Amino acid sequence: MRFMVMHKVTEEMEKNFPPDPSTIEAVGKLIQEGAKDKIFVDGEGLKPTSTRAHIVYKNGKRTVTEGPFTDAKELVAGFALMRVRSRDEAISWCDKFAAVIGDSELFLGPVVEPWDIGMMPKPANPPLRFLSMHKADERSENEVPPDAALVARMGALIDEMTKAGALQATGGLASTKKGARIRFEGGKHTVIDGPFTESKELVAGYAIVELPSKAAAIEWGKRFGDVVKVNEVEIREVPAW
Repeated sequence: MRFMVMHKVTEEMEKNFPPDPSTIEAVGKLIQEGAKDKIFVDGEGLKPTSTRAHIVYKNGKRTVTEGPFTDAKELVAGFALMRVRSRDEAISWCDKFAAVIGDSELFLGPVVEPWDIGMMPKPANPPLRFLSMHKADERSENEVPPDAALVARMGALIDEMTKAGALQATGGLASTKKGARIRFEGGKHTVIDGPFTESKELVAGYAIVELPSKAAAIEWGKRFGDVVKVNEVEIREVPAW
C-alpha cells in the first residue's frame, strides 16, 4: 500500500528557514534508510507560507491570496508537483486543472531545493518547482467516482503537462475516513483516526512510502514527525487507480 505522510507547518518553521543542520542530517538518514528498505518512494519539503498562494476558483473566476497564512484551512485531496519556467506558468497549469474539475481551492508553493538548505551550490539557472495541493470537498470525502468524461479530460491534461515537461508527479488521496493524524506533545504521540475536518496547519512537506498497512504507516509517521520536529503529521492512503 502507498501512503502520503504529511508534516504540518510550525511557528518555528515559519520564522527559521532553512532548518538547522542537525534536522537536515536526521531527515537525510531516515530517507536513506527508507530508500534502502524500499519504503521511501519520494518526498519534498515546502518553503514557508510567506512564499505560497491560496488560489480559489469559483463561478469561473480566480482569486489569488498571497501568504503568509496563519489561519488558512487545508484538507488535501490530491497534489501535482510541477517544474516550470515561472510562477505564472505554475498558476496557468492550476487554471487548466480548475477548468477540468470546476470550482476548487488550491495551495501553491515553491519546493525546497538542495541549495536552499546549503547541501550544494545554487546552479546558474536553477529549476523552478512548485507543489500544488487541492482541497478536499464533499465529493472527494464521500469517494464519489468521477464520470468518464471528467476522467478523459483529466487524462488529457496530465498528458499535456507531461509532454510539456511540467509534470513531475501527481496523485489523488483516499478520503480522510481512511487516514490518521498523529499529534506530538510532550514527547508523546496521540493517534486520531479519520474522518477529519480541515486542519489549520498547512502542509510543510511530505513523504510517499510503500508499507503493508495503515498501522505500519503510522509507526513510520511517528519517526518522521520526531525527526522533523512538528506538532502534527497526517497519514493518507494514495490509491492505485
